[in-house]
Formats: sequence, structure tokens, C-alpha cells
Amino acid sequence: MTAEPFTAHSSRWPVPPQDGYTVDDLFTLPDLPPHTELLDGSLVFVSPQRRFHAKMIDLLMNGLRATIPAGQKAEREMTVVLDQRNGPEPDVSVVRADAVTDLEQTRFQAADVLLAVAVVSPDSEARDRDAKPQKYAAAGIPNFWLVDMAGTDNHPVVRVYELDPVSRAYALTGIHHDRLKTGVPFPIDIDITREALEEL
Repeated sequence: MTAEPFTAHSSRWPVPPQDGYTVDDLFTLPDLPPHTELLDGSLVFVSPQRRFHAKMIDLLMNGLRATIPAGQKAEREMTVVLDQRNGPEPDVSVVRADAVTDLEQTRFQAADVLLAVAVVSPDSEARDRDAKPQKYAAAGIPNFWLVDMAGTDNHPVVRVYELDPVSRAYALTGIHHDRLKTGVPFPIDIDITREALEEL
């Protein structure tokens, strides 16, 4: 008995092109799992998320939408096209309202994004802390938040970063444990205590 040789056709995973995938592939390849991202020409599949991840996104979306000014929109889990080889999916984005077209929309351009938010998951920690912020900064997205759990009680903590236009890198402007209060991209004041999270 001999084993059949492995061929690309016997694989159920997409075989990447020699130069990697592009954002066009990200939106046209059939049967990709939900929330697939593109980083440096590679497809990144998302693992099942913790309840903290979903609830934290809800908490931030509720807080942002309560005070967002006209001309801006808060969106969740939408691809942001940074360049031809990078299409990450921030957990939350604040975008220019005129970039929102219709309910069939699947992506935003980096130039339309005012804030990108990453809620850290165990499988995405390195990407959320290192790769994505560098790419968002290089693409000129002016604000970035990194959200994680901290302490023995696993309460939310939000690190707020602002883009330095000279270095094109993010500078930490605040670490928030109980209230997320900042003036950019607009005045924001959100209760981020564990109690607020558990009330959702």
C-alpha cells in the first residue's frame, strides 16, 4: 500500500501565491473564515475569542457612540486596507462618516481611519502589540488603543497612543484602568471598570 502523493489539490487550505496574497485576494478568495486578516501578504485566521473580547468591544462601541460627533462613525471588526499586502481588522475603528457608503461595505482605507483599537487575545498578542501598531502608524492612522486585562481580577486596561508625525511612530499618552478619558479623536469618557464590563 502506498500513500497518495500530496498535491495542492488535496489540501483544503489555500496555497499562497509566490509573492503572497494581496487585499484583492482577501476579498475574492472563496470560503475564508470570518475575520480573516492579511498581514505582509499572509492570511491570518482568527481563533475563537474569549468572552472578554466581545464584551470589551461592546463596552467601547457603546461609549464611543454616546459622544461621537457628526462627521465620524464608530465601526466594529471591519478590514482596514493599509496597502496591497496588508488588510488587518481592528476590533473597533473610528472613521470619517463620508467613508461609510452602505450596508454592503467590507473595508475602509487607512486614510479614512482616525482611531484603530486592538483588544488583545491570547492568539493575537504579538500581532496586536507589535506588528499592527507599527503598520497602523506607518499608514498614518493618528490614534491607536491597545486593550487588555490586568491585575488579579482581570479588569480592563486601555493604553492610548497618539501618532508622532515626525517619527511616524506611536507615543503612549495614557494608561487607563477605571475611566477612559481622552480628548482625541474627540472628547471621550467611558467607564471601563470590570463592573461596567459585567453589566453588559
